[in-house]
Amino acid sequence: MPQNTKQEAPLLPVYLIVGEDALKRDTVMKRLRVRLAKLGDLSFNSDEFNGETALGGDIVAACNTVPFASPVRLVEVRGADKLKKADAEALVTYLEAPNETTVLALVAEKLAKNTRLYKAVAKLGKTAVIDCAPLKRYELPKTVRALAVGHGVTLTEGAANVLVDLVGEDTVHLDNELKKIALAHRGSDAVNEHEIMGLVSRTAEVKPWEFVDAFAARDTRKCLLYLGRMDSVSPHALLAMCTTRLRELVCARSLAERGNPRGVAAALKLPDWRCKNHATWARGFTAAELRQALISSRDTERAMKSGTDPNAAFLDWVLLVTTRS
Repeated sequence: MPQNTKQEAPLLPVYLIVGEDALKRDTVMKRLRVRLAKLGDLSFNSDEFNGETALGGDIVAACNTVPFASPVRLVEVRGADKLKKADAEALVTYLEAPNETTVLALVAEKLAKNTRLYKAVAKLGKTAVIDCAPLKRYELPKTVRALAVGHGVTLTEGAANVLVDLVGEDTVHLDNELKKIALAHRGSDAVNEHEIMGLVSRTAEVKPWEFVDAFAARDTRKCLLYLGRMDSVSPHALLAMCTTRLRELVCARSLAERGNPRGVAAALKLPDWRCKNHATWARGFTAAELRQALISSRDTERAMKSGTDPNAAFLDWVLLVTTRS
C-alpha cells in the first residue's frame, strides 16, 4: 500500500468510518480524499457506491481495478450498513486478501461489532475502524465554538448553548447554521446569545427528558415553553414519564429523611448520573404534595381515557403539580 509522508501512518486497504455523527463521517472522508489526491488524480481513480443498491461483486471489481497514473485508487461505499447480506459477504471475502493499490472506504451510520464485515475490517489494523459516535449534549457547545472559529467567527459560551438549544444535536445542521451566522455577523466581537436568537430559527424538538426534568424542578415556565416544542410526543407518554419521576422523588425524599440522600441511584437501580438532581428536586415537594401528585396523576389518566381532551387534561395536571402552594 502506498504511503504519503513519513509523518502520516501508512494507508490501510480498508477503513470503516462508522457512527451517527454525520459531520464527523464527512470530515474523515474529506481528509482521506485530500490525502489520496496528493498521490494522484482521483477523478480517474475513484468509484462511489450506495450500500442500499450496490452489488458486492461490482464493489469488489472496482477494488481490483488497476489505478491510472497513480499508485492508489479510492472506492467509497456510502451506507455500508445497508448492504444486503450476500453483498457484505463478498466484501468479507475480498478483505481476506485486499488489493494493495486500493483504499476501500466503508461509511456507515451503524454497524454492529459482531458482524462479519466489522470483524473483517478490524482485523486489518488498529486504525481501520474510525469511530464517529456523536458527542454528548454537554460536549456540544465547546465543539460548536471550535467549529465557529473555522468559519471566521467566535461565539460566547452562552451563544453556543443557545444555538444547540435551537438547532439540536445534529452537527451537520449546527455547522450549516454557523456558516449562515458567519456570513451575517458584522464586526470582530464575539457572536452573543441575542444575535443567535435573532438569526436562527428553532428546528429542534425538546427531548422528553428535558421536559420531565423541568417538571421535577417545578419550573412551570419551562414546562409551558417545552410543551410548545414537543409536537411528536403524546401527552399519555409524558404523563407516564412524569409519574415515574414522581415515584423516584418519593424514594429520594424517603432516603433523605433516613439520612441516606446519596443512596437514590442504588435504590432505583439507575446509574448515578441519572439521579444527581433527585435529592434537590425532592426537597422542592412536601411528602403530602408528592402523594397528591401521584393521586392526581391517576385521576388525569382516567380522564384522558374517558373522553377528556388529553392535551388539556395533561396541561391542567402539570400546572397543578408544578405550581407551588
